[in-house]
Amino acid sequence: MKKVALLFTQLDQTTKTNAKVDALAQYFAQADEQDRLWTIAILSHRRPKRTVKTSQLREWAAELSALPQWLFEDSYHVVGDLAETIALVLPKPSSSSTQNFTYWINFIKSLADLEEEEKAKQVKAAWFSLSYEERFIFNKLITGGFRVGVSQKLMVKALSKYTGIEENQLAHRLMGNWTPDDTTFQDLILSENPLDDISKPYPFYLAYALDVKFEDLGSPDDWQAERKWDGIRGQIIIREGEIFVWSRGEELVTDKFPEYKPLAQLLPNGTVLDGEILPFKEGKPLSFNELQTRIGRKNVTKKILQNVPVVLMVYDLLEYNGEDIRTRSLHDRRGLLEELVDQYPTDGILLLSDTLNAQSWEELAAIRETSRQHHSEGLMLKRKDSIYQAGRKRGDWWKWKVDPLVIDAVLIYAQRGHGRRANLYTDYTFAVWDEDRLVPFTKAYSGLTDKEFQEVTDYVKKNTIERFGPVRSVTPNLVFEIAFEGINASTRHKSGVALRFPRMSRWRKDKPKEEANTLADLKAMLKQYE
Repeated sequence: MKKVALLFTQLDQTTKTNAKVDALAQYFAQADEQDRLWTIAILSHRRPKRTVKTSQLREWAAELSALPQWLFEDSYHVVGDLAETIALVLPKPSSSSTQNFTYWINFIKSLADLEEEEKAKQVKAAWFSLSYEERFIFNKLITGGFRVGVSQKLMVKALSKYTGIEENQLAHRLMGNWTPDDTTFQDLILSENPLDDISKPYPFYLAYALDVKFEDLGSPDDWQAERKWDGIRGQIIIREGEIFVWSRGEELVTDKFPEYKPLAQLLPNGTVLDGEILPFKEGKPLSFNELQTRIGRKNVTKKILQNVPVVLMVYDLLEYNGEDIRTRSLHDRRGLLEELVDQYPTDGILLLSDTLNAQSWEELAAIRETSRQHHSEGLMLKRKDSIYQAGRKRGDWWKWKVDPLVIDAVLIYAQRGHGRRANLYTDYTFAVWDEDRLVPFTKAYSGLTDKEFQEVTDYVKKNTIERFGPVRSVTPNLVFEIAFEGINASTRHKSGVALRFPRMSRWRKDKPKEEANTLADLKAMLKQYE
């Protein structure tokens, strides 16, 4: 545990990529195999399930620190991180532990079946045997909130430095449905046959937002343009007569989308498709909000399948007849994909994403402006001679989204942020006018500068009307322009609407609250883009 605590202290103390890679590589060289494997799992978002409620941890920590519950809660809201708050308020340890990282993960997992009294006894004993740094790691694990400033890509870079294996190979080996309980470092990382697991997907190729001039892109003839669909990026794998569906978040979601199961018999073995899991009904895409009604459910009912059916809007072919064809050009892959779709009818389960022809960038820009009418977010631009790479790369693939929708709204509630923003009010609720009353319709917490967040915080402190735990209602005077990607009807919100990716695009200091937009404006926008 001491080695892991030292590692994450080193990672926390630097923002330099090379320093983080060096720290991780050095750790991998020194840690025992099982600790190494669990560290890789944690950094690739494979955390053990939570076995203790955070409310219990807060109660026990307040008790041990001799703090009244209200003072502990206030401290938590100021610190902004529960794991750190508990580590800070607990008394000094009465002993020290020599147990490794894996031991403590198994310890946390073992709490699942214990009664609350025994859980409390075990957790308190653990706290008293760990240093501050070790407690912090332990608390991060037990609260299920283990996040550090290290991406999986950076971790793969460090693994590559340690093992000498190419990053792309390592990224592929880390894909799939594995845990440290069912594999070893040797089998997972050092194996020379990572494709033996027939369910394993390929790392996704991700695009950057377009930020270069048209003249730097060259001729439109060199590029394949298509709609940027608003669903869930996914891969469908057909191998040995079985089908596997993976989301971009490396989650196996086959059971959530039973519509795809017939593809195991309709498509040849050795086929891997890249596309968009898209809600689709009566010849057109549905909203992402409707797709979300399926995502969070353990069981997909017949009613949900009828109300929100899905297709795969397919746009790339990664494996063909069992051969990895990612190093072939997009032009060649697209040709094979079109042949596949033509040769093997799929009863409407697969839809080929259309390519868009244009003679100039200006013509493409005009097509892009019609994106919302086609229920898409904009365009994708892909160089025709590009190979299929792993991760986010610049140059060959670009996403060219439409400009966001905007509405002016009044700030009515504020709450403190987390982490470095724990001392600032950064999480806001906004409202629009419905005749003479303000109706809340969205929340947002990004888009302002640090200076602006400080200004709003000063305003909140001076203009609080009521307190509801960590939330404060404020005198409604501040107006902000809220940008968002889409709008949908919602029965879960009082306003009747739900926004997609809301954020603050500017502070309208020039506009009095009376001139903020109305609920009627939102409803008109909703009708326009239905």
